[in-house]
Parts: sequence; structure tokens; C-alpha cells
Amino acid sequence: MTPPGNGDKVIKLLLADDQALVRGALAALLSLEPDLEVVAEVGRGDEILAAVERTTPDVALLDVEMPGLDGIAAAAQLHAAHPEVRILMVTTFGRPGYLRRAIDSGASGFVVKDTPARELADAVRRVHMGLRVVDPALATETLTTGTSPLTAREREVLAAAVNGATAGAIAKQLHLSEGTVRNHLSSAIGKTGTKTRAEAVRTAERLGWL
Repeated sequence: MTPPGNGDKVIKLLLADDQALVRGALAALLSLEPDLEVVAEVGRGDEILAAVERTTPDVALLDVEMPGLDGIAAAAQLHAAHPEVRILMVTTFGRPGYLRRAIDSGASGFVVKDTPARELADAVRRVHMGLRVVDPALATETLTTGTSPLTAREREVLAAAVNGATAGAIAKQLHLSEGTVRNHLSSAIGKTGTKTRAEAVRTAERLGWL
């Protein structure tokens, strides 16, 4: 596919993925394109901003799940500090809630990692042009599922309950009262249509709300 409107300009890319093999494969595939150049690779979300400031990429390809700082939080941080850098989320987990949160955080596109190399390269070019690129199947599922009903605090409390922490432990971690934590957990359980906090966590994770 002919690059849409980039002329001879080389688009500089940053890749952020905690799986070295995946990151290396993406770098190798994208570097085969004459108008794309990988200038930085990082394995943690909290390394992205420094790498951007050091290498000044045009487009940052971010995974969702990374240590240090998840990709969606990293996207928000990057967008606030360097709005000129376009952000494309490239992830294994095509969950509808992730899409909405990523777009709200400043991402211009969202594709899954099994996207064919040529389509991924084209997505990079389109995002660089200022267009929005979204995996069509994920876009359809997002429209069907709707946006997350959880408030920011409910999401925070539910995320803290992922490993089975007690209400007391969550309250201490988030500097809330136990009663407040229990209220937020109860509300999250109701909004996810589940019966227990464990089920609420699983449902919220499956839909990408956490």
C-alpha cells in the first residue's frame, strides 16, 4: 500500500512493550518500511517520557499492560507533556473499555498486535497524518458494550481489590475509610451485574474497565 501523503519524510517511532520478543519483532517489521524508522524502544511505561524527550519520535506505539505505568496512563502523561507526538496503542488485549480510555487519554489509534504488518505500518502513517485509526471489530464491540459505568474512585477501589485485598487493606492503601471502600465495592458490583467483588473484578478486567 502506498504511504498516504507522507512524501519522502521518514516517520520516527518509539516502541513501548514489556515483552522484548514482541517489541523486537515489531521493530524489525516496521523498519522494513522505507518511510518508518524506530528510534527508541522501552519496556516500561515509566520510561516512555524520558525516551520521547531524548529521541523526539513522531509516533509512539504503546502496549496497554506494562510495568511501572500502564500504557493508557502513559498515553495521558505523554499527551499532556508532548501533544505533538501521535499515540497508537498496539495491544494483545482488544477490550472495549481499553479503547474508550485510550482515546480519552490522548491516543489517536488502537489496533491489536495480530494486525498484519502492512496494515500496522499504514495505521502508523495515518495516525501521523492526524487521522484516527481504530480496529473495526473492537470499535463495534465498544459501541455494543458501551462506556464504563464505573466512576474513577470505583475503578480505583476495584483495581486495589484485584489480588483479593480486604476492605481494610484497600482503605489503608487508598487513604479511605472502610465504610467508603465497602460502599464503592458494592456500587461496582451492582454496576457490573455481578454478585461478589471477585466477579466484579473479573468482569471489569474482561471489558477493559480497569
